[in-house]
Amino acid sequence: MTPTDTASNKNIVVLGSGPIRIGQGIEFDYASVQCVQALKKLGYKVAIINNNPETVSTDFDTADRLYFEPLTPVDVMNVLKVEKPLGVVVAFGGGTAIKLAKYLDSQGVKILGTSADAIDLAEDRERFEELCDRLNIKRPKGLTVFTEAEALEAAARITYPVLMRPSYVLGGQNMIIARNNADVKEYMKIILRGGIENPVLIDKYMEGKELEVDCICDGQDVLIPGIMEHVERTGIHSGDSIAVYPGTFAPEIEQKIIRQSTDLALALGTKGLTNIQYLIYDDGSGPDLYIIEANPRSSRTVPYLSKVSGVPMIELATRAMLGEKLCDMGYGTGLYKKPNYFAVKVPVFSFEKLMDVDTHLGPEMKSTGEVLGIAATREEAIFKGMAAAGWRFYKEGGILFSVRESDLPELPALAKKFYDMGFTLYATSGNATTIERSGMPVTHVAKVHEDYNDNVMTLLESGKVVYVVSTSSKGRDPVAESVKLRRLAVERDIDCLTAIDTANALADCLASPYSLENSSLVDINHFA
Repeated sequence: MTPTDTASNKNIVVLGSGPIRIGQGIEFDYASVQCVQALKKLGYKVAIINNNPETVSTDFDTADRLYFEPLTPVDVMNVLKVEKPLGVVVAFGGGTAIKLAKYLDSQGVKILGTSADAIDLAEDRERFEELCDRLNIKRPKGLTVFTEAEALEAAARITYPVLMRPSYVLGGQNMIIARNNADVKEYMKIILRGGIENPVLIDKYMEGKELEVDCICDGQDVLIPGIMEHVERTGIHSGDSIAVYPGTFAPEIEQKIIRQSTDLALALGTKGLTNIQYLIYDDGSGPDLYIIEANPRSSRTVPYLSKVSGVPMIELATRAMLGEKLCDMGYGTGLYKKPNYFAVKVPVFSFEKLMDVDTHLGPEMKSTGEVLGIAATREEAIFKGMAAAGWRFYKEGGILFSVRESDLPELPALAKKFYDMGFTLYATSGNATTIERSGMPVTHVAKVHEDYNDNVMTLLESGKVVYVVSTSSKGRDPVAESVKLRRLAVERDIDCLTAIDTANALADCLASPYSLENSSLVDINHFA
C-alpha cells in the first residue's frame, strides 16, 4: 500500500467530534483513531483536532500532533494555517465535523473523500428528494419550514402524525413525533428560541420495520458489510433500538436494499462511508422499502458492524478516501457474505443517574452505551444482549400495563405471553378492559387523578410489580402522570418497557429455554 499523493506534503488533519452528549461519540472516537492508524500505516503524518478529554483520539500518542482546540471555523482554520495539510478528513467526526465541510471548502481546503457538495446533497431536503426521485427510491412525504406558520401548514398538508427534526441532526437531538397542532407549536417555539440557520424538516411518520445499512464506496464499487434490522419499529432512535445482524428480510426486499444502497452511494459521489436508514412499510398493497435518511459519514453502528462482520470498515474507507479501489483491497462489490451466527446490539441506559428524565423512548437518543450478544440463533443472541444490558429475567410476579390507545390492538397478545408464564396482570382502566375481552383475569388499577389513595403509584410502592409496560404519551412535561409513573419505576428499580416491541422481545426471552447458566460462550474469531 502506498499513498496516492506523491507530493512532498504528507500531512493530513482529522477532525474529531468535540464535546458531545453522554452516550454519544464513542463511535466517532473509534472511527477517528482507526483512521489515524490507517493513515500512519500509509506513511502520512497525522494531526487531529479535538477538544474532548474523554476520548482516545486526544491521547498524546494517538496522532503525530494533537490540537486541543474547539471545532469552530476560526479555530480549525488557525490550525490548518499552521499544518498546511494536503487534505482534511471530516467523515469521522460526526455532525460537528460534517457541519464544517461547506465552510472549509469555501476557504479552499481540500476535503478528503466525499466532497462538501455531496455532503450537502445528502442533507439538503430538496436536493436529496430530487436525487431519490431520479433513482426511483421511495421516501416519506416531507417539507422544509422556517416558521411556526409554515410548520402548521406543512403538518396539515402531510397529515398527522409527523416527524420533526432540524437539519444536520446528531443523536436525534430535538427530534419529536408531533401528533397535533399543539405539539408543532411547542416544538417550533423551542427551536426558534435557539435560532436556526438551516430549515426544520417535517416528514410523514410511517410506522414500520426499520433497518440500516453501512456502505463503503470508492466511487466505482460499493461494499455492504451488513444490513441491521431493528427490533423496535420506526419512531425510536436507532441508538436506542435493539439491532440484529444479519437482518431477516424477504428476498425481494433484501435485493432492493442492496440495489438502492449501491445506487445511492454512487450517486452521492461517496468516497468512504455512508450510513443509510430505511423502513419497510405496508400501505395495504404489500410491503415496500422507503428511505429515511442517508449520512455520508461514520455512524454509531460502525464499531459494532466492523467487529461482527470482520470487515475493517474504517481502514477500507480511509484508503478509499485517498483513491484506492475496493477491488485492489481484496473486496468485491455488493452484500458481504452473511455470517452463520447472529449478533445483537442492545442499548444501555443510565436513567437512575439522571433526574427527571422521561424514560420513554422516541426519536431523540437517550442511551448511554450498548452491549453485544452473539449466538448461533437470533433468539439466544437477543437473550444474551438483553441480559448483558441489565434486564432482569423474573419468572413470576406482577406486570403493570399502561399503553397508549394506538397500542391497544397489540396488548392482548403481549399480555397473554406473561399470563401464560404465570404473571399477575395489572392494568389501568382502558388497558384492563381490553385484556379482559380476551379472556384473561386482570386487576384494574386507578390512575392518580382517579384515586389518590389507591393507584398505579401505590401499586409500584407495594413491591408487587416486577415489570411496567408504559407506552403512553411521550412526556416533554415532567409533571405528566405517565412521566411520573416511569420515573417512580426507575426509583424503585423496576424494569420499565416503553415500546411494545421491546416488551415482546423480553417476554420471548423469559419464555425461551435460555438462562445465564446454559447460554453458550462464543469466540467470535473462531465461530463456526
